[in-house]
Amino acid sequence: MAEIDSFADRVTLTIADRIADVRLARPDKMNAIDPAMFTAIGAAIDSLASRRDVRCVVLSGEGRGFCAGLDMASMAGGSGLSSIERNDQGAILPQHVAWGWRMLPMPVIAAVHGVAFGGGFQIMSGADIRIAQPGTRCAIREVHWGLVPDMAGFALWRGLVRDDVLRELVYTAREFDAAEALGHGFVTRLADEPRAAAMDLARAIASRSPRAIRGAKRLLNLAPGGGPREILEAETAEQLRLIGKPDMMEAVAANMAGRAPAFDD
Repeated sequence: MAEIDSFADRVTLTIADRIADVRLARPDKMNAIDPAMFTAIGAAIDSLASRRDVRCVVLSGEGRGFCAGLDMASMAGGSGLSSIERNDQGAILPQHVAWGWRMLPMPVIAAVHGVAFGGGFQIMSGADIRIAQPGTRCAIREVHWGLVPDMAGFALWRGLVRDDVLRELVYTAREFDAAEALGHGFVTRLADEPRAAAMDLARAIASRSPRAIRGAKRLLNLAPGGGPREILEAETAEQLRLIGKPDMMEAVAANMAGRAPAFDD
């Protein structure tokens, strides 16, 4: 039976079959981010952080687009963005709504369609994997409004895209399509039905050892900024948590028997 939650009429979260289906739910505004949306996305992330029964998250937007970026009318004068209180990851709320997906213990797949502008593009970038509809319009839009990307984009884009390409897209604020985003590394792959493709991928991930997947995500998060010794030691530590333990034994037994494994959460 599905577990359904709603956050301030801005975000819905449905959990079924160990997959969390998170949807930005302001379709009349192309899911543009107002103060209530910031709060709702942050609350949805926080609600998932300690869940052992969720093995994968799919993040998408209702209506005609993923997210059109900031609702500039509601944000005029910095309304809703004045707090600089940082969480234990060092992020203020506008950064947490993008960076928080990367810090969740389980993988996050973004299914992107229509538009992903500005803050919406940064939220998309927080996902581990990003599947986009071919016609999706993208932009790192902030300079257009006399601002800079400040929702963890620079931390998330490291290793995804060449420095000179990123500079051009930031400085010009120009639009580019999903095919160009794929070529630059912002998008993992294209799909005509990105949400369906994301759910298929989520089911495949959810069928694997949840402890191995979470350990792999910790290593992948460490790899871009960690030194060689730190990474080598972390690999060993993660493997020692798994080798000879129930998840490994079940994976081996299932593979030998040609059946689907059954892992505990």
